[in-house]
Amino acid sequence: MTRLRFPRGLRVRLVVWFLLATAFGALLTAGLTFHRARSAILERTQHSAVADLRGQLDSLAPGLRFPPTRADLRALARRLDRAGGSHSWHSSATYDDGPLVSASRGAPALPRELRRTVRDRGQAVHQRVEHNGRPWLVLAMPVAYAGGPDASGKADTPSGLTVYASFPLDEERADIAALVTAAQSGAVPALALGLVPALFAARLVLRPVRRLRHGAERLAAGDLDTRIEARGRDELTDLTRSFNTMAATLQQDDAELRRLEAGSRRFAADVAHELRTPLAAMTAVTGVLDEDAASGTLPPDTCDALRLISDESRTLARMVEDLMEVSRFDAGAAPLRAEHMDLRTLVSKTLQLRGWDADERVTADLAGPVPVHADPRRVDVVVANLVGNALRHGRPPVTVRVRAEDGRAALTVTDHGPGIPDPVLPHVFERFYKADAARTRSEGSGLGLALAQENALLHGGTLTAGNAPGAGAVFTLTLPLAPSRQEPR
Repeated sequence: MTRLRFPRGLRVRLVVWFLLATAFGALLTAGLTFHRARSAILERTQHSAVADLRGQLDSLAPGLRFPPTRADLRALARRLDRAGGSHSWHSSATYDDGPLVSASRGAPALPRELRRTVRDRGQAVHQRVEHNGRPWLVLAMPVAYAGGPDASGKADTPSGLTVYASFPLDEERADIAALVTAAQSGAVPALALGLVPALFAARLVLRPVRRLRHGAERLAAGDLDTRIEARGRDELTDLTRSFNTMAATLQQDDAELRRLEAGSRRFAADVAHELRTPLAAMTAVTGVLDEDAASGTLPPDTCDALRLISDESRTLARMVEDLMEVSRFDAGAAPLRAEHMDLRTLVSKTLQLRGWDADERVTADLAGPVPVHADPRRVDVVVANLVGNALRHGRPPVTVRVRAEDGRAALTVTDHGPGIPDPVLPHVFERFYKADAARTRSEGSGLGLALAQENALLHGGTLTAGNAPGAGAVFTLTLPLAPSRQEPR
């Protein structure tokens, strides 16, 4: 089932909230207007009906005898019905809480509350009721007289006669329905008109936001000269100024870091270059001394000292060579002398050259031809480094596996040691990084894996580190797979 996805952009939300606010304002205004207009219509009808009924009673009541009989009350109700005119009266009358006398049918029953209220107040009252699905207005008016059997001579003396008149409010209901229709018809144009300022406001708000987004994208792409023109005095302008300040600070920091990095690289290259010549002489001399120590003509203590000097000289020479190689990679001057070769052959030569082909700790799994176009010396450095690390820091057996997979040549070196700790895994290819801080002295320079990764990248390949399930650390070298060709005899 496909789920509907509604836009969630800031523009859509601004327009929607603006339209909701417009709709709420329009509905609130329409509601208040409708309420006032409805009240005005009903009050006008009520006042008109009360005035008409009072006028009719003023003309008809003087001719009524007291106390009136039921026939007199029915005759009065009949005359009031005929005199109702446009109101279509349905009249009835009662005297001294006697029975209610009416001359017509179809009128709603009089509410008891209305009869009680007019008796208690002694003045005209009204009430709206529902009858047969139609709204009705019911009026109750007591009649006073100026003379009678027990007249006191005072005006507005209650006579005991109460007249009731009711009529339907069909015309008023139609007028109110017309108000509702007009309000509903006006809501749609109001929303349509509200859409124009909503789009305009959204554009004004989102324009600086878009500029900030484009600026952030350029800044993330490395364009640290990016600046955005700040116009206005609102919060978005303050945000733009903050963005420009951040970009300027980043540019300054980046320039300082580049200067320091270039200085450190130049220093390492200069030191390695200056050490290379004296180390070559030291290595030559220690080679002669090694021969004297091996001949047995020197005292044992002197032989041990000579061997120590020879080992440290070779270690220092390897470190200087690694530093020189790193400086070449940093300068982009590392040469690549690629040849068409079988990766299995190169791995076999590497293992044989270092005596690992006869080592029970190392197992080679070389199945099927794996043609590559690579520099033999650099690939040899990568393989030797990975196998040597596996033997030093892992546990045997160390398995070297070469396969052609998914159009790539893949070489994996797996050991059965404890593996690489998760906190260390992201840093294994960093220069001079050592997982064990207490291990201040080691055979390597701390540059082996970094150089291995640089050599892999130079070939357009990758070098990754991880942990194999149930085994130990696993390093994977991938290189582009070259088309296979028949070697000349």
